[in-house]
Amino acid sequence: MAKRILIDLSRYRSGIDNNQSPAEAVFYPEANLNGLKTIRELAVFQFTCRKCEDAPCINVCPSEALEKDLDGLIHRFTNLCISCKSCVTICPFGTMMTDFFIHKINKDLYFDLTDDHELNEFIKACPAGVVTMVDMDENPEENIYKLNDRVLIKENIWNTDKQ
Repeated sequence: MAKRILIDLSRYRSGIDNNQSPAEAVFYPEANLNGLKTIRELAVFQFTCRKCEDAPCINVCPSEALEKDLDGLIHRFTNLCISCKSCVTICPFGTMMTDFFIHKINKDLYFDLTDDHELNEFIKACPAGVVTMVDMDENPEENIYKLNDRVLIKENIWNTDKQ
């Protein structure tokens, strides 16, 4: 089993809520044509977003930078996004986060997870317990889900089936 990093999104969010400047990371093993997106943005859209049937964030976007794929996942095309934050304002669940639209100036807090050295630096730059190196697979019973081959996300997924 390969070593992976585990990112606890609730701990990550609590750092942002306490005005800590979180480290950000990207993982693109191949060319990406939709603009640079952080691991956190990808994870939030895949696991935190409630995937509204008639997504108000898509409907309100003046630049048509948001779209839903066949699986119901929202994608933000950063090359079209004008950072107006209309989607942030209208999202009834707070999925869209204002800091997705902040362009980081401090390159010391931005890491490429395809590079082993930067991966280790990313872990060190995050608050304790937010990012850990693990030797495990996805485990939905513990709210741990696979984002990609090297990244696991811990998040409490909202599910209408669990009533």
